[in-house]
Amino acid sequence: MDLVALTRRMVDIESISGNERAVGEFLFEYLTGLGYSTSRMEVSPDRFNVYAAIPRREPTVVFSTHMDTVPPFIPSSEDSEHIYGRGSCDAKGIIAAQIAAAERLRREGAISPALLFVVGEERDSQGAAVANQHAPGSRFLINGEPTENHIAIASKGSLRVELIARGRMAHSAYPELGESAIDKLLDALHRLRLMQLPTSPEIGPCTLNIGIIEGGEAPNVVPGYARAQLLYRLVGPSEELKRRILDTVGNRADVTFVLEIPFVRLRTVDNIPTMVAAFTTDIPRLSNWGEPLLLGPGSIHVAHTEHERVEKAQLHEAVEMYCAVAKRLTGR
Repeated sequence: MDLVALTRRMVDIESISGNERAVGEFLFEYLTGLGYSTSRMEVSPDRFNVYAAIPRREPTVVFSTHMDTVPPFIPSSEDSEHIYGRGSCDAKGIIAAQIAAAERLRREGAISPALLFVVGEERDSQGAAVANQHAPGSRFLINGEPTENHIAIASKGSLRVELIARGRMAHSAYPELGESAIDKLLDALHRLRLMQLPTSPEIGPCTLNIGIIEGGEAPNVVPGYARAQLLYRLVGPSEELKRRILDTVGNRADVTFVLEIPFVRLRTVDNIPTMVAAFTTDIPRLSNWGEPLLLGPGSIHVAHTEHERVEKAQLHEAVEMYCAVAKRLTGR
């Protein structure tokens, strides 16, 4: 199997979240052609997960990652050391490495591997949530994300928060006749930025990113509406953090907790370098697929950037590591 060619073939199929059908069709046909019993798990119209297993055998280890990417689409290119393009490391190179590992394990015959590739990880993990209703009873799930072939001891969770401030519109020459929603929102955000966040000696700090601010009608109008979207990276349970956010914002804005993916601690394997994933994964939504591990080629630091890339050497190393980890997990 040509890992570079397979990775580039998938990178060249645009699959921004919500538009995964074409890459799903490619993987379905490719895996069927390799002799797997392959199925589509419908997630929504024109969107489906791809599951592939050895015919008439229950899977022991499932390799899984996601087919979708963040925008914009960037076609593939390569040099002597790297493959470039959107999804090269997050996570189409990982898909290629997982398929190659499953093929090697299948040829050796001691382990029954399966493959699960899902939609929507970059948006809401909807594909993983659907897949969790169809788990085959596997013992272990090896999830792939860019960890530079280190194994994660934990993955931070995420909490998406929306603030909506409401005011009273007025002519800007007479601000005393109105109430600025933007002023109220800025006050709330300032207080949230000053709020001390949880930290873990082993995992690191909870962090806050104010990702979107919008509001107002025109420069000469006291704004009646303003909105912000925030993302906290969790290092533990969220209940106390949510309470403090509500108390800090008070009546300055309405607070909605839009989406939460919990913090998780993960199994490791001896003699493999470890790391902490400061990002979230599909693992919390795949709880029925076996004990989870997190491992994959590529660096998260270049994922989601215009220079996304993966080292060719790391792809080949990942195949070796996936096989070795699967064998150690199953006592082979």
